[in-house]
Amino acid sequence: MPKRSKGYKEAAKQYEKLTLHEVGDAIDLAVKTARAKFDETIEVHAKLGVDGRHADQQVRGAIVLPHGTGKSVKVLVFAKGPKAQEAEAAGAEYVGAEELAQKIQTENWFDFDVVVATPDMMGVVGRLGKILGPKGLMPNPKSGTVTMDVERALQDIKAGKVEYRLDKTNIIHTPIGKASFGRDKLVDNFNALLEAVVKAKPAAAKGQYLKSVTVAATMGPGIKINPVKIAF
Repeated sequence: MPKRSKGYKEAAKQYEKLTLHEVGDAIDLAVKTARAKFDETIEVHAKLGVDGRHADQQVRGAIVLPHGTGKSVKVLVFAKGPKAQEAEAAGAEYVGAEELAQKIQTENWFDFDVVVATPDMMGVVGRLGKILGPKGLMPNPKSGTVTMDVERALQDIKAGKVEYRLDKTNIIHTPIGKASFGRDKLVDNFNALLEAVVKAKPAAAKGQYLKSVTVAATMGPGIKINPVKIAF
């Protein structure tokens, strides 16, 4: 068991661990237990009733949250020619091709949060799969990060686009904003995310889809939400 901080233990005293809360109440508690000196991120952790080892049960996508994430995002775009110029005009922090791929490979450079690529650049980006993949940075058409519409991709990302995808234990971990957002904005973002996840339910999924849903601040305890009450 990891050693818990004094702040975590104090925060955990404010709620009953086994109680299944309504969405708004759970988010209120998550905000209340955010006691760090920085503006903590509120995250959703949803365990799904699927088996991600099977291709037909994968759950992955992206959505622009109504109120954004509260985080400034650095974007790296792999593109050439007019598309590179489009990326620069749209506000990408880094734009390039082979030279940036080499920089990642040889310098362990990761001063970016999201990677976008035009389809013609995937031959170059594909060679970075073993480096970008484990970090969740590999561009993917399903998340809108492999596209010719570079300007739109940049606009969405800067507006607060988040990607959701299963980890190895069939859980989705996604930020929905900062503690400072308050209840209403966080509830809006939560509902937008969960609606997208529910709509992405694979046809092959059987039984209960939302197994468990928890919200938590960066340094706070998990607050359980009653998954049966979540319906779209």
